[in-house]
Amino acid sequence: MRNGTRWPRGRRVEGPGLEERAWGLLQPPLPPGPSSLPSESSRDVQRALLAMGGAVVDEGPTGIKAPDGGWGWAVLLGCFVITGFSYAFPKAVSVFFKELIREFGIGYSDTAWISSILLAMLYGTGPLCSVCVNRFGCRPVMLAGGLLASLGMVSASFCGSIIQLYLTTGVITGLGLALNFQPSLIMLNRYFNKRRPMANGLAAAGSPVFLCALSPLGQLLQDHYGWRGGFLILGGLLLNCCVCAALMRPLEAPKPGSRPGPQRPSRRLLDLSVFRDRGFVIYAVAASIMVLGLFVPPVFVVSYAKDLGVPDTQAAFLLTILGFIDIFARPTAGFITGLKKVRPYSVYLFSFAMFFNGFTDLTGSTASDYGGLVVFCIFFGISYGMVGALQFEVLMAIVGTHKFSSAIGLVLLLEAVAVLIGPPSGGKLLDATHVYQYVFLLAGAEVVTSSFVLVLGNFFCIGRRPKAAAEEEEHHKPPPDADVRVDSREVEHFLKAEPEKNGEVVHTPETSV
Repeated sequence: MRNGTRWPRGRRVEGPGLEERAWGLLQPPLPPGPSSLPSESSRDVQRALLAMGGAVVDEGPTGIKAPDGGWGWAVLLGCFVITGFSYAFPKAVSVFFKELIREFGIGYSDTAWISSILLAMLYGTGPLCSVCVNRFGCRPVMLAGGLLASLGMVSASFCGSIIQLYLTTGVITGLGLALNFQPSLIMLNRYFNKRRPMANGLAAAGSPVFLCALSPLGQLLQDHYGWRGGFLILGGLLLNCCVCAALMRPLEAPKPGSRPGPQRPSRRLLDLSVFRDRGFVIYAVAASIMVLGLFVPPVFVVSYAKDLGVPDTQAAFLLTILGFIDIFARPTAGFITGLKKVRPYSVYLFSFAMFFNGFTDLTGSTASDYGGLVVFCIFFGISYGMVGALQFEVLMAIVGTHKFSSAIGLVLLLEAVAVLIGPPSGGKLLDATHVYQYVFLLAGAEVVTSSFVLVLGNFFCIGRRPKAAAEEEEHHKPPPDADVRVDSREVEHFLKAEPEKNGEVVHTPETSV
C-alpha cells in the first residue's frame, strides 16, 4: 500500500487477534516511521479485512472511537426530540384542517397537501442535506434547520391563503425539519457503535411519543387561540430543534503531539459511489418498494372502522393503540438487534420485520368488526416499530459511517417518490372499488415483496462469494502457526482509502453473513 504496493484480492489468513488489531483495539501502534510493510504482510492484512467483511471505520476524527455513552446520551436525547418533531409534526398539523377549511372555503384534499408537502420535503431534500452536512458539518446545518422550521410556522400564522400555507408550513418548515433529521442520525451514528442498534431504537421512539403529545396539544391550542395562535406557539416549540442542535458536539480530534493518524481521501459533497455498492442498491430498491405500502394502513384504518359502523371516537382510538404499541416496540427491537449473536444478522431481522408488517396488512384485510381491527393495530404497531427501529441501523451497517451522510440522503430521495405514490394510489383504488380490503391487500403485497427483495438480494448477491475466489483463498492460506503482525495504521489507512482507490466495494459483517 505504501510506496506503491497494492494488495491482491480473494485470500484469507488466520492470525492471532487480527480482527481486533484491524479495529485498533488491542496491541499498541507501532512507532511511526517511513518503513513499509513487506508485501506478504500487506496481503495478510487485506485477506484479514476480507475475512471480516471489510468493516468501515468512522468518518469522525482519525483515531477517535465511538464513545458508546458519555455525551452520546445527550446526542441521543437530541435525536429523540428531532425524530419526534420530524415524523409527528406532519400528522399533528392535521388537527387544524377543519378550521382552515372553514376560513379559506376549501376542501379537505386541499388542506391535506400541507402534510404531503411536509413529508415530501422531509424525504426529498435528502441529497441537499447530505451536501450541506459534508460542507458545513452537522451542528451548523441543524441550527439553520431549527430556525427555518420555526420561521415557517410563525410566518404561517400570518398567511391569508392556502397557497401561502403551502409555502410556509409545507416548504419552509419541511426543509427546516429535514435539515435537522438527517444530521441528527449522522451524529448518533458517530457517537454509538456497539450500542448503536439500541440507540437507534430509542431515538426512533420519539416519533410515536411526540405524535401522542402533539396531536392533543394542537387541539388544545386551536380551542383556546385558534389556528393562527396555535401555529405561532408551535413555531416557538420548534425552536427546541436549535437546542438539540447545540447538543450535537463534534468528537474531538487527537491532542497535539499525539501520533498523527492516516490521511483520509478528499471528501465529496455527495458521494454517488454508494451506487457501486450492491448492498446499498438492494437496500434502496427494497426500501422504496416498502414505503409504497408502509404508510397506507395508518391512513385508512380509521375510515375502515367507520365504514364498519364503529363510532368516531372508537375509530380514532385505533391510532392511539397503534402509537402506544409502537412506543415500546422500537426500543425493544433496537435492544434485541444490539445483542452480540443477533447483530450480524440485522439485515435478515429487518427483512423479517418487513415481512411481518406486510403479513399483518394481508390478515388485517379480513377484519370484519372493531375487535379484529384492534388486534390488527396491535400487531401492526409491533411490526411498524421494528421497521422504524431497524431501517437506518441496517443502512449504517451496509455503507458504514464514511458514506452514511450521502447514502441516507439518496435513500430518502428515492423514498420521497414512493411516499407521494403510495397513499394516493391506495385512495384511487378505494375510489374505484369502494372496498377497503383491497387497499390493505395492495399495501401488504408491496411490503412483503420488499422483504423478499432484501433477503434474497442479500443472500444471493452479497452473502455468497464466487467459487473461484473461495478456492484461491484456501490455496493461499498460510500455516496455522504463522505469526502475522500488522501495523494498525496500515489497516486503518486501507479501510478508508484503498477500497475507493481501487474501485472496490466493501461490506460490513452485518451485511455479509
